[in-house]
Amino acid sequence: MKSTILLITTSLSQALAQVSSHPFPWSAPGPNDVRGPCPMLNTLANHGFLPHDGKDITEDRIVMVLNNSLNLDEELSQFLFKEALTTNPDPNATTFSLNDLSRHNILEHDASLSRQDYYFGDNHDFNQTVFNETRSYWTAPLIDFNAAAQARLARVNTSMATNPTYTESETGLAFSYGESAAYMIVFAEGSETANRSWVEYFFEHERLPQQLGWTKRQESISSSVLIDTVTGIANASNASSLVVAELLDFVALHMGRLP
Repeated sequence: MKSTILLITTSLSQALAQVSSHPFPWSAPGPNDVRGPCPMLNTLANHGFLPHDGKDITEDRIVMVLNNSLNLDEELSQFLFKEALTTNPDPNATTFSLNDLSRHNILEHDASLSRQDYYFGDNHDFNQTVFNETRSYWTAPLIDFNAAAQARLARVNTSMATNPTYTESETGLAFSYGESAAYMIVFAEGSETANRSWVEYFFEHERLPQQLGWTKRQESISSSVLIDTVTGIANASNASSLVVAELLDFVALHMGRLP
């Protein structure tokens, strides 16, 4: 049994190691597959790096997949897994499924870049109307911190104006900035900019844009990279120094760097 598991793990690692240079299979979710509000995890399931059914995702699988497909380091991948695990309603769970992430106001939050608010009934499927508002602020071929900040703020303002139950928890605020930082990091082109065509393709198709020329970044994506990008977007949003400090404290606390 151990040798079988080792063989499977080794084969998957070898396949993932080639994602930067070779196109890889993709298939839409089937009727028995589950997906959630996180477009990146949905994408990795569509490519088969995570279980295609979207169920029972382990920490080891997340760490391996995020490293080999996107070049996230182990510490950041473990942090993301631990946060995702909180969405499983079983308090003793050691895995999560993608549809667990749809549970409102845990990690999922109002004012998503590509999903409706929970109040409107479907907070997990891609919504073109919502995304059209987001992308309307990306007016140049490269998305910079200002454009990312404007798009996020526009979604917050729309949500506040139309959703009578709008809320913004500490975790929700952190992940709101985090989702903007994620596309800026993963689809970076140049310094502090992201390739708009890659980002749009990713959101609309839940597929990595290899055919448009994207490859995983060479530099490891660490918590420091995430913090720097979140800070850049927050500063471009004219967020108060208190908000910026709270965001940084959230990351540090949840990564075990604060008592």
